Amino acid sequence: MHSNSSSGSRLGLSSLFSSLPLKVLALSTMFFPFHSINAGKTLQYNTVVNTNTLTVVAVESPTTVFKEDQFLHGFGYDLARNYAQSLNVKLDFKIVTDNATALKWVQQGKANLAMTTASLSSIENKGLMSFSASCGDIVNLQKNGLNPNLSWVFKQADDPLTQTASGFVCQSKQNGLTQQLASFYNRNVVKPEAWSTIQRDLSARIPIYKASFKQSAAQYDLDWHLLAAIGYQESYLKPESVSPTGVRGLMMLTNSTARAMGVSNRNDPAQSIQGGAKYYDLMLSEYDDIPFPDRNWYALVAYN
Repeated sequence: MHSNSSSGSRLGLSSLFSSLPLKVLALSTMFFPFHSINAGKTLQYNTVVNTNTLTVVAVESPTTVFKEDQFLHGFGYDLARNYAQSLNVKLDFKIVTDNATALKWVQQGKANLAMTTASLSSIENKGLMSFSASCGDIVNLQKNGLNPNLSWVFKQADDPLTQTASGFVCQSKQNGLTQQLASFYNRNVVKPEAWSTIQRDLSARIPIYKASFKQSAAQYDLDWHLLAAIGYQESYLKPESVSPTGVRGLMMLTNSTARAMGVSNRNDPAQSIQGGAKYYDLMLSEYDDIPFPDRNWYALVAYN
């Protein structure tokens, strides 16, 4: 079985620190020493552990999060989703109208963290602390048309949640997750007018096939979002699609690949998704010597 999580294996709060590079740990403890934590404070770390939920608040934007019907997308949203997964907790993502409200929620403890493009002075004036959502990799965000000023904001520096988040963000820069997400949401690749078409397509078609994507992804330990993205890239999620070379179906399988994957009817969406998931898992196994997230790129090229 193969995990395509770009952040590697999912870690609990207690084991996250042990997985970080020594340099990151040294820096994090230098700036946010554990021994300075005041036991009398209400720690967001404890809130997350006790509720098994990470509550994040942000203002809707192309960089942070954008909503289409019931679905959330965006560089900031996916980074937060991966962080919540690394903590083995659920993500509760809230959207507010402005940065001031987002900061107020953190100040009042209504959210564990805010993702915001608010100025450093406005953050400091509220007694909050922040760090770059890209661990300072602003060039990567800029070249992908994203706002380089995106920050993660917390109530206090000496909270273990702040420290794990700081480590996660810099680890994401180091292992390529930040670059992968920024490239995926590259605003320079897709013309602005095309985004509305993509969002309209996803809103109309994802609900129809979501259960099949989730079921097949779970069987092969894949991210169902990635599996759905492959389906959209291949056929725009249209099960009746046929190419001039004879590949067909929602996941656009060749006749020989379909047979090898146990698919008897390529036009059946559920069968096609199952076959596509099995085939992508097979492609991942061809590159076992390549670490994630790069293994995904090789497998995606091989899928085509």
